This record gives sequence, structure tokens and C-alpha cells, in this order.
Amino acid sequence: MTGKEFQPILLFALVTLTVLSGCEKGKTGVHSDFNITRKDINSVTDKLPQDIRSNIIKNPQCFLEYMERILNEPVDYTVLVDKKHALSSSYVPPGLVNIRKYRLQTTKKYLEIRRIVIPDLTAMAEAARLQGVELVIGSSYRSYAYQKRLYSYYVSTEGKKKADRESARPGHSQHQLGTTMDFSPIDDNFIKTRGGEWLDKYAWKYGFSLSYPPDSESITGYKYEPWHYRYVGRDVSFIIERYFDGKQQLFLEFYDKTKEFFKKSLRK
Repeated sequence: MTGKEFQPILLFALVTLTVLSGCEKGKTGVHSDFNITRKDINSVTDKLPQDIRSNIIKNPQCFLEYMERILNEPVDYTVLVDKKHALSSSYVPPGLVNIRKYRLQTTKKYLEIRRIVIPDLTAMAEAARLQGVELVIGSSYRSYAYQKRLYSYYVSTEGKKKADRESARPGHSQHQLGTTMDFSPIDDNFIKTRGGEWLDKYAWKYGFSLSYPPDSESITGYKYEPWHYRYVGRDVSFIIERYFDGKQQLFLEFYDKTKEFFKKSLRK
């Protein structure tokens, strides 16, 4: 790697370190932009797993700093799409673009993703490439109709019980958001590949969150999928990684239930 190639990674690392240390060092009070007390923090986090709750209570200042940023970001980053919450059959995300137009590797000639994902996706792919890792996208946006056909196929070939662990019903797939992708090879052994290892370590820094992590089927309803990443933006991915033990589902459920509380608590 040349000195010129090393500069973007070094700069990103320095910026990240500055942001994180500035947020956490010596700031243990409640955030001045929120009309929230420590008692309120204790109450609003009461239903969370104890380790996650402790992370938040230990440093509410940093947590609220990121929550404030998230409240101002596109709702698409945090909309809850899971087994209980569905998108309508007519929902088509805006700004879909062909991934291959952006020097990104795909297994098919035409795969679409939302334009808002492209800057961080290309930055992530370039950072991986500089470390000798080529990220390849195998699946991205899927329409309601496409997901309906896919789910029906899995039911007919593997049975409903297995299909429900591996495939979302139409309307319940994150792929319909246009911000979710599967990296190739789409296989349980993906985590053992160089791409899988790299994403597991660095993807969150670029705003990408693993949707179905290991040992989380009781939370997500789906088996471990090391290839399935959803773009949620850098602030959301940070809070998932730092406070929610990398469990995207837990944060999205928490945010869905509490976002109005945090909005109303912002000082005007």
C-alpha cells in the first residue's frame, strides 16, 4: 500500500477517534439539548436487556448526542421492517440506481440500491479494496412482487417452517427498503471469507449493520445471515455497535417505541 493510498484510511480513523473520544471523555451528565433527567433515562430504558441498559445509563450524554442526530436523519434509516411490521405492497423506495454504475462489484448486471446508500457504500468498498478485499454484492432491492415469488419458492421447496427462518414474507423484507444488500457468496460460510471477516469488523463504521447476527434468532426470527447488511447511516450504526451489542433489531424496536419521547424532550 502506498502512502497516498494509506491517507484516506488514516484520515477516517483519526476523524472517528476524535468523534468518539470527544463524545465520551469526561461527559457523564445528561445532554443539554434534551429536557431529560437521569430518572427519565432509567425509565425509558427499563425494558432493555441489562447489559445494554447499563451501557446507556453509564454514559447518557454520548447516547443522547447520537439520538439527537438520528432524530434528524431520514426515517428510512430506522423504519422497522420485520416479522411483525410490514411495508405496503405498493411501496417502492425513491432514488433507485444501478449499483454497477459506481465501480461496485455485483454478481448480476442489474442490481438496484437507493442513491442515498452510494456514498458510504463506495467509501466502504474502496477501504476494503485498499486492504486487498473485494466486496461483491449478490442481492439488493427486491420489490414486493419479487419477494412474494421468492418466499413461495422457499415454502414449496423447503417447507413453511424452514422458509420462515430463512426468507421474509412479502412486505416484511428489508430488501424492499432499497437500503439492504446481501454480499456474495450468500452462504453460511461467508463469515469465513475475507469479505465476511472484513465486513464483520468494519461495516458499522460506514453505516452498515448486520441484520441477523449469530445467536439472535429469538430476537429477529431469522437464522444467522452473515451476508445480510442494512444501511442505517453512520450515527445509527454507531449506536447499535456501541450501546446495543451489535443487535440492530433491539435498537430499531427501542427507537420505534421511544422516538416520540425523545422528540418531545428536545429543548427548543
